[in-house]
Amino acid sequence: MTNPYSDRENTSGSTLPIALIQQQYSQEQGKNIAANISAIRKAAQGGAKLVVLSELHTSLYFCQTHNYDNFELAEPIPGKTTDAFAAVAKQENIVLVTSLFERRSTAIYHNSAVVLDCDGSIAGIYRKMHIPDDPGYHEKFYFTPGDLGFEPIATSIGKLGVLICWDQWYPEAARLMTLAGAEILVYPTAIGWDPDDDKAEQQRQLEAWITIQRSHAIANGVPLISVNRVGFEKDLSKKTAGAQFWGNSFVVGAQGEFIARANNSDNTILYTKIDLQQNKQVRQIWPFMRDRRVDAYSGLTQRWLEKTITSNSTSTDKR
Repeated sequence: MTNPYSDRENTSGSTLPIALIQQQYSQEQGKNIAANISAIRKAAQGGAKLVVLSELHTSLYFCQTHNYDNFELAEPIPGKTTDAFAAVAKQENIVLVTSLFERRSTAIYHNSAVVLDCDGSIAGIYRKMHIPDDPGYHEKFYFTPGDLGFEPIATSIGKLGVLICWDQWYPEAARLMTLAGAEILVYPTAIGWDPDDDKAEQQRQLEAWITIQRSHAIANGVPLISVNRVGFEKDLSKKTAGAQFWGNSFVVGAQGEFIARANNSDNTILYTKIDLQQNKQVRQIWPFMRDRRVDAYSGLTQRWLEKTITSNSTSTDKR
């Protein structure tokens, strides 16, 4: 096949070829897994050393409804699906970021990412920390919040700060991953438009999603990968108009600059390269880490800050 990286400048020996798998999914789990594996192999044969899939990529986004039958989609880690993806990672000699509905027990379930190293081993697991509960995104019904913290996953290509979807709105998560040594922030995602919203509102939501993630790259001086799904998925409860997943998978550099970006509708493999050496250079010219006032941030551990009002408070108001 044609080398998808041949027209991209190799700026240094630290340049890493990556591929993002943006797909539409169906209710047939086996079909989804087969499509993912086919795309992964194609990406690897094209030269990618890191391949990233979107959130919950073995099924439809089932969290649009409350349905106890959906718990049957969950599986243990390691398990049948992780074994299948691990075999591909080993055969193709790549690092692979996958996403699963994890069953720890019949009482505890998580929205989890599994990172597989190039030898097929599980390099690490991340369990989604921030769990949304909105119309069409009823994740609190299914998922227990993560308990592994914000710990980067060490792989043969570097330390990956893997976070999942709703986590991407929280600067604290990106910062803690970076402080712990993450060299790349990675966000498997499933996010879309409400078809009933007008075009202006849809565009505002998309731009907010992109902007907040670009800001994490800038504030932390690291490249960032965000992988979303595409396609319309019905809300079987008929309480909403369903979800039109907006794609737009993208990669930005340590200054928030776009390196690659997909469109909002196509199944695609997005190929690009990131230069890990840029982290060091950017941090030297923009020393945000140096100038942090860690002595003044204790309020960040509070839910909300407000002054205590007592009945004995005095006032200078003479009216």
